[in-house]
Amino acid sequence: MSTDQMALVIQVRASSLSSSIHHPRHNSMHPPWNLSLQTSKGQGTIMLSKKLSINSVLLREKVECLESNDRKKSLEQVKKEGQEALLKKSSDPVGTMKIIDSIQELGIGHHFEEEINALLGKICHWDASQDLFATSLQFRLLRHNGWTTFPENFNKFLDKSGNFKESLSRDIGGVLSLYEASFLGAEGEGVLQQAMDFSRGHLHQSIPHMAPELGRQVSRALRLPRHLQMERLEAKNYMDQYSRTTTKIPALLELAKLDYDMLQSLYKRELGEITRWWKELGLIESLGFARDRPSECFLWTVGIFPEPRYSNCRIELTKTVCILLVMDDIFDTYGSFDDLVLFVKAIKRWDLDAMEQLPEYMKICYMALYNTTHEIAYKIQKERGLTAVAYLKKTWIDIFEAFLEEAKWFNQGYVPSFREYLDNGVISAGSYMAMTHATFLVGDGISKDTLSLMKTYPRLFSCSGEILRFWDDLGTSTEEQERGDNACSIQCYMRENNGCDENEARKHIRGLIGKLWLELNGVAMNTTALPSSIVKACFNMARTAQVIYQHGDDKSTYTVDDYVQTLFFTPSAI
Repeated sequence: MSTDQMALVIQVRASSLSSSIHHPRHNSMHPPWNLSLQTSKGQGTIMLSKKLSINSVLLREKVECLESNDRKKSLEQVKKEGQEALLKKSSDPVGTMKIIDSIQELGIGHHFEEEINALLGKICHWDASQDLFATSLQFRLLRHNGWTTFPENFNKFLDKSGNFKESLSRDIGGVLSLYEASFLGAEGEGVLQQAMDFSRGHLHQSIPHMAPELGRQVSRALRLPRHLQMERLEAKNYMDQYSRTTTKIPALLELAKLDYDMLQSLYKRELGEITRWWKELGLIESLGFARDRPSECFLWTVGIFPEPRYSNCRIELTKTVCILLVMDDIFDTYGSFDDLVLFVKAIKRWDLDAMEQLPEYMKICYMALYNTTHEIAYKIQKERGLTAVAYLKKTWIDIFEAFLEEAKWFNQGYVPSFREYLDNGVISAGSYMAMTHATFLVGDGISKDTLSLMKTYPRLFSCSGEILRFWDDLGTSTEEQERGDNACSIQCYMRENNGCDENEARKHIRGLIGKLWLELNGVAMNTTALPSSIVKACFNMARTAQVIYQHGDDKSTYTVDDYVQTLFFTPSAI
């Protein structure tokens, strides 16, 4: 066990509110807030209880400081070697693309942003001719990195009937590259949907005949393609795969290991700061009924903003997630309907005097929300020069109104239409709140057009938020229905389609997620009023939602506890 671990008390648990609160459920109408995490039951609290003296803490910090300095020197050295390897391939388009692809999959692209952008500027004009692998990789890299590229480039691989040539199926590397590229398609790009169907079918058929290592690589891609993967988990998994390739560049592998461990150390320091803030806030101790999950909330923000430069954003955004979990618990299990109505009225006034008529536990929550929001707004004003409080406040008011709407449905035994559920659910999922806060916390290139979008929320936020909502429903519906909660998208669809069973409804929801990804890809290409960092964050929120909730839909996948342990406490060890 590392000294970092001994210095933290990390709580990774899935507490059941029904077992800890001895009163009837007033409003068990919707799932725990969607930017929270569902963990496997039966997990206890991990207590790292070894005590350290002041001297040992100071010694540890001094040793860590020296180790950190050594790692930074090593990192700069191997980074330079990586740059040299990248530039050596600059006259070889395919070799250059392969290195760029490896760099980004290893999670070290943030070290080479200028070099990669310059090289892609040259590659975008290159003609890959009849090379399926190169054409697909070129398309994927350009579109992934925000360059204009056209699906018509794939028409040369179609036969006279407009189908992909069957002879292509013999090129497994090319078919796999085509498969990965197809997930970056947008609405109206039919050739990429054809590419997905063609490549997926042939890869499934070919797995039994592949070499073991290639078979594992293809199987992983079929389970979760590159475009849908959470960045830090992808980096962790790919390091092992890359270390076994005969064409690996040692400097890049070494850089990936150093970067992973240094970033993990940064995450642990951030988590320590969040944990201290959460304890000092004292909501859990004061209320006695709310969920206590700072590490899980932090996992969400790491998924959305993984790069080291977003440290501040991760910390502040995690605070909002922690508080919203508590608010969700009030609406979900604890507050009476009359109290909830009063609470929403007070929130809409956004004035400390408005809380006088509230029960004591609501006053504590109101003050925590009000003070934290204004503290975040102050930091944004101080660091970014942006006046954000009105925009941040609006997101909270919208969420509380959505919560109240769901409470009304539960109170009246009302099952909404599918569309009605989704329109309200994307708000209560917290996606607008998270992305609006993130836009101001990052503070890149905010224009008048950006501020105007924040008033009604851009479609980019909605696409990502709907994907989040649907994955939440797929992952938590079974447990919620056993508790007698409100209908989610699955039940709403079943009700509107008489005779439809749950498996059919789940298949439909997964299909809607696929369509939303097409829309998200297309909207992102045409979004100019939002900074690229926020566009990428919208993709990352959708990716993280799938990774987090997939276990509830497919028990063969990893749990949230596994991801917390992997990303924050397990070294690269390659």
